Amino acid sequence: MPITPTYPGVYIEEIPSGVRTIIGVATSITAFIGRALRGPVNDPITINNYGDYERIFGGLWVESSMSYAVRDFYLNGGSQAIIVRLVAPDAEPATITMSLPLVATNVGSWGNNLSVEVDYDTKDPDNDTLFNLTISEDGGITEKFINVSTDPNNPRYVPRVLQKSSTLVRVDKDDDEDWIVPDTRPPAGKTSATDGSGTDGDPLTITELSGSQSDKTGLYALEKVDLFNLLCIPPHVLDGDIELELITAAATYCEERRAMFLIDPPSDWRNKKAAKDGIAEGVGTTSKNAAIFFPRLKQANLLRDNQIETFAPCGAVAGIFARTDAQRGVWKAPAGLEATLNGVPALSVSLTDAENGELNPLGINCLRSFPGVGRVVWGSRTLQGADRLASEWKYIPVRRLTLFLEESLYRGTQWVVFEPNDEPLWAQIRLNIGAFMNNLFRQGAFQGKSPREAYFVKCDKETTTQNDIDRGIVNIIVGFAPLKPAEFVIIKFQQIAGNIAT
Repeated sequence: MPITPTYPGVYIEEIPSGVRTIIGVATSITAFIGRALRGPVNDPITINNYGDYERIFGGLWVESSMSYAVRDFYLNGGSQAIIVRLVAPDAEPATITMSLPLVATNVGSWGNNLSVEVDYDTKDPDNDTLFNLTISEDGGITEKFINVSTDPNNPRYVPRVLQKSSTLVRVDKDDDEDWIVPDTRPPAGKTSATDGSGTDGDPLTITELSGSQSDKTGLYALEKVDLFNLLCIPPHVLDGDIELELITAAATYCEERRAMFLIDPPSDWRNKKAAKDGIAEGVGTTSKNAAIFFPRLKQANLLRDNQIETFAPCGAVAGIFARTDAQRGVWKAPAGLEATLNGVPALSVSLTDAENGELNPLGINCLRSFPGVGRVVWGSRTLQGADRLASEWKYIPVRRLTLFLEESLYRGTQWVVFEPNDEPLWAQIRLNIGAFMNNLFRQGAFQGKSPREAYFVKCDKETTTQNDIDRGIVNIIVGFAPLKPAEFVIIKFQQIAGNIAT
C-alpha cells in the first residue's frame, strides 16, 4: 500500500507485479448418476477410489448398473468421481422399534442388518437420562456413543450426537419434524431391525433421474457441485437403456456446465446394421458435448457366479479419458492402442475394419479388439463428428480442450470484475492469459512452431471500444490452433527402379 512519510528515514514499499497466476481446472472429474445399495440420496458425494464407493454406497449390487460402471472407471485409470444416488419413491429406511425410536440414515434394505444395544455403564449410573448406545451393522462397522442423554439441555443430547457423528442411524421424528425422545433412558438390552422395514424400492424411472432443477434433485443434484467434466448415466438395469428425453436433458445440461456426456449404446444395437439404423433415427441429441461408444462390454458378473453378461461401457471409457489426461493431457485423443479397456475380456459385437469404416463417419466411436493388444477405444468423435455435418467440433480432444480453456479462463479472470477499465487492466489481462496459454503451448497443447502460430490474446482499444467502456464491458479475445488427432494415417510406398545403365 502507498506509504505516507512522517519521519526522516528509509521507507520500504512493495509494488504489485500485476501477475495473477491462472491455474488450469481439473479435466476428468466424472459424475455418475444412478441407483446404489446405500448412501445419501440426491446429495453428490466426491470419492477418490472404489474403496470409498464400497464404504459409502455399498459396492457392487446386481440392481445397480452404476456400481459396475464406477468399478470400471477405477479399473481403467479414473481418479475422482462424484456419485449421485437416486431412489424410487417407494424406497423406505429401516426402523428400530424401541422407546427411543431410531431410523437408518438413508433408505434401503441395508438398514435391516442394524442392531442397537443400550447399557448403563455411564459416568453417573444413577442418572436415569444417561446411557451408552452401541450401533452395529452385521458384517459392517460398529459405532459406540458413551454418556448420551435424553435430556435436551445436556450437551450429549442423543439426537444431536447421532446427527453429528453417526453414519448408521438417526433419532426418528414425528409428523411435525420433532425428535421422538422419551423423558428417561431406554431399557438396557439389544434390539435389532428385524421387521424388514428397509426397502430398496423399484428400479429408477425418468422421473427420478430427470429430477428438478429448482429443487436440485436427480440430474440437477449436480447443481450442488462446483465442477465436473464428464457425465455418465448408466442404464436403469444392467441390460436396459435410458430414455431419449433423459439423454436430451443431460446433453443440454452438460453444455451449460462445460462438461462431456458419455452415452451408452442402446441395448438393441447388436450388430453394425442396428447401430447405423439407430444413429440415423437419433439417440436423443446431436450435441457437441456428447459422444457415443459402441458396442457394450462383455464381463464376468462377480455377483452371479462369474457369468458373462453385457455391461454399459461409459464407466470404462471415462476411466480411459482420465488416464489419458493424466499421462498425455486433455488435448490427446482418448483412443488408440494405449487406450486399452482393462477388465474387459470381450465385446458384445466384434467389428471388422470395414464395419468400423462405416460407423466412424457417422460419429459412432467404436470399441475394437486387436490380437496382442486386447480391447481398445478406436474412435474419438463427438455426436457432431459425422462427416456430413462438417462441424468444427468434430473431435473429442478439440472440444474438451476448448471446454478446459473456457472453464480455466472463466475462473482465472474473476479478479478483473470492477477493476478500472483502461490500458493498465488490458495489459495485465494480456500478461496473465498469455502466460497461461504459453505454458500450455510448451506442453504441446497447440499446433505451431512458435507461440505466435499457436495462440493469440487480444485485449486493447480495438476489442474494447469507448462505448464498451461506458457500458462497463471489457472484451477479451483468445484464439488457439488445436491439435487434430491423426485419425487416418496414410503411408505411400513406391518401388525404386534399379540403377539402369544408359
